[in-house]
Amino acid sequence: MSPAETHDISRIFIELGVIITGLSILTRLASRWGLSTIPLYLLAGLAFGIGAEIGVLLLLFMIGLEYSGEELRANLRSGLVAGSVDFLLNFPPGLIAGLWLGWNPLAAVLLGGVTYISSSGVIAKVLMELGRMTNAETPTILTILVLEDLAMAVYLPLVAVLLVDKDWISGLIAVSVALITAGIVLVVAVRYGTSLSRWLVHELDEVILFTIFGLVLLVAGVAQRLQVSSAIGAFLVGIALSGPIVKQAHRLLGPLRDLFAATFFLFFGLQIDPHSLPPVLLQAISLGIITTLTKLLTGWWASRRARVDAAGSLRAGAALVARGEFSIVIAGLGMSAGVEPQLGSVSAAYVLFLAVLGPILARTIEPISTMIVGRRVS
Repeated sequence: MSPAETHDISRIFIELGVIITGLSILTRLASRWGLSTIPLYLLAGLAFGIGAEIGVLLLLFMIGLEYSGEELRANLRSGLVAGSVDFLLNFPPGLIAGLWLGWNPLAAVLLGGVTYISSSGVIAKVLMELGRMTNAETPTILTILVLEDLAMAVYLPLVAVLLVDKDWISGLIAVSVALITAGIVLVVAVRYGTSLSRWLVHELDEVILFTIFGLVLLVAGVAQRLQVSSAIGAFLVGIALSGPIVKQAHRLLGPLRDLFAATFFLFFGLQIDPHSLPPVLLQAISLGIITTLTKLLTGWWASRRARVDAAGSLRAGAALVARGEFSIVIAGLGMSAGVEPQLGSVSAAYVLFLAVLGPILARTIEPISTMIVGRRVS
């Protein structure tokens, strides 16, 4: 090995060491401050660069693990009205904002997706940290999150095909193939997930790790080839698994998820020119305030419909405010296709704002909700 090659390898090791050590520091800070790590990773990505497509696959696979086939069926039966209200309240603000900014319709549709989808990862973490997993409003929150994530199984393949800019006949065929493929995978996940999980179970951790990791990559790759988002393919694999293997997957893939997900957010941050953020801060924050109110209304209405008290309904609305992984995935698709120069900047600023505001609001709403309960009792 030549001295030049040795120098290049050492440089790679040093850069990776600096980046990973930096991630550990950011994670410590986020834990100490009680914040989501996502905004810190995005900010770091504005200054440092590394790419990891595998990050979003593992991230969404782990989100899919949170849902079983039985839960999906139950949520689809009981939560469609709440899910529809959620869409009607939170997709239009992004769509209207994009059109108002003079963007083309496809870019506006992408921004609508960014404002619509809450962050399952951030919200689940906040609910666990605050000890609210057994609260009366939590099933309503989880139902809305499940329906949002499933909506992405339709939304992402559609926009992925539209971004290719095919003629309408080819586009219609591609969209049909994408939707049929997503539907087939979803049906297989729901109906045969238990059998698949039993087949994957093994006493050796290495076998489980390689099998699940390989399956996620394989399904994601096939999904991408069929014009279905690779992220959705990974998400559906997570849904398909159930039983004891879920705990094993969490234990074995959790550390990998944390590492690669961090690099994913860093990579997205790298693609944003820091100088492009100040001009769009006003638009992003304004949009964030509007959609904070629409999410509060969503959680309030859905919880009250489920006979949750006023305090719990307030907590539900506050919990839904945070945006994160799917919003970044949507913006990343648009940036890769070059559909609108400002899409990445507006989305990054928007997600940064709400990824910070969401957890803070979820925590600070507790005293307000307690006051409401106290007044109702008195």
